[in-house]
Amino acid sequence: MPPEVPLDDAEFVTRAQAGDLEAYELLVARHTASAYRTAVLLGAGSDAEDVIQEAFVKGYRKLSRYRGDSSFRSWLLAIVANETRNLHRSRDRRTGLVLRAARVAPGSEAAEDGAVGAVLAEERRTALVRALRQLPEKDREVIVCRYFLDLTEDETVAMLGWARGTVKSRTSRALTKLRGLLDVGELSRG
Repeated sequence: MPPEVPLDDAEFVTRAQAGDLEAYELLVARHTASAYRTAVLLGAGSDAEDVIQEAFVKGYRKLSRYRGDSSFRSWLLAIVANETRNLHRSRDRRTGLVLRAARVAPGSEAAEDGAVGAVLAEERRTALVRALRQLPEKDREVIVCRYFLDLTEDETVAMLGWARGTVKSRTSRALTKLRGLLDVGELSRG
């Protein structure tokens, strides 16, 4: 018996567009973690679950409009990003990033004493969160897409709805701003 080959997103999307609710449920299961991470990283905070639920409902309603020009994941994450923006507008204030997903990888501080390594990692994470919160929203979005969600340039273009050149230039400028903010933080502590 040949090994079972898992279906890719395109096959699930085709089935879901034909009315197969189970296929859409499988897409939801496959992409819930990255949708949640996206919502949290873009500032949904404790409302992230509500945001992704709304995004999945809207995604299902708009599934007939999905043409496959980008990956299903980036199309869905664009909906999550829009829902997160809607949340910000409805709150009528900006919330900062809550980077629950930016946890230290296990074993990354193996050479250091565990307690000291954990304290240092927490300080670095706190400094990064503080610096990210100071960036303008569009700069924060491109950094989150490219470096926290590990989206490709094409996926970032699709998710944010920006031109490729805009993604490239904004990424470069945002990284420069972030480095500057982190350097200022180091100087003020040291």
